[in-house]
Amino acid sequence: INAEYGVSTQSTGTSTGKESVNATFPVALVMTRAIKHYHEYTGFKVGFKPAGGIRTAKDSLHWLVFMKEQLGNEWLQPHLFRMGASSLLGDIERQLHHYCTGHYADSAVDIAM
Repeated sequence: INAEYGVSTQSTGTSTGKESVNATFPVALVMTRAIKHYHEYTGFKVGFKPAGGIRTAKDSLHWLVFMKEQLGNEWLQPHLFRMGASSLLGDIERQLHHYCTGHYADSAVDIAM
């Protein structure tokens, strides 16, 4: 978060979500607690973006609940929380198709129609 608070600001690289181990709740718990303490200490709000491993609409709901419980409603806003989940869109489209039609699409072609 910053050197003054005792957390490095140097990046170790960008996460593509293609690593073998991705966003996990135990690591996120440590990070969100650091964010909470930093906010209490400085008054500055730091955002959070878990990357990778979020592939389904259900996964995204688990993350939303986690963030609400750890940091509160304000951290559910896009400037403070977003998911690195490139493969999530397909599942959301599939779930919406199911909601509208009552059955799951067999392919992306079914969703487009």
